[in-house]
Amino acid sequence: MTQDATFEDGREAPLRLKALDAEDLAVMAALVQDAVFPAAEMQWDSKARRFAILLNRFRWEDAPKAKARKRGYERVQAVLAVEDVMKVQSQGVDKSDPDMVFSLLAMGFVPGKDGAGRLELTLAGDGVIALEVEALEVILQDVTRPYVAPSRSAPSHPD
Repeated sequence: MTQDATFEDGREAPLRLKALDAEDLAVMAALVQDAVFPAAEMQWDSKARRFAILLNRFRWEDAPKAKARKRGYERVQAVLAVEDVMKVQSQGVDKSDPDMVFSLLAMGFVPGKDGAGRLELTLAGDGVIALEVEALEVILQDVTRPYVAPSRSAPSHPD
């Protein structure tokens, strides 16, 4: 007799996601919430029209398992890349200190005409990075093995 596979039978693998609409972006935004990155890890290639950040992503997808097993929570380095970027603006973001660490709180998309729009990355401390895009195309890819978060705890936000 055979038995269907369960979710627990699956192997963990690095995330590799693409968001092409607001629904996809909402899923991705939940996975990058509370990611941290130094200013030096942001890069905009205007010729390739690509904006990318190498961030240290909290592994929200692993948090229930870490809690149940009473082990440290994990982070993983991931690349967040935005394609078709025509313009980058920021507010409350001091890029002069390459060691300044930012915390990504949210991502949202404000649609414009013909699929274009504005992708907003909201940072802790009232910072915002705004990307004017010709079309929404955001890629999230884990690029290292997970590691125990230095704090060993999950991020929390006061109510």
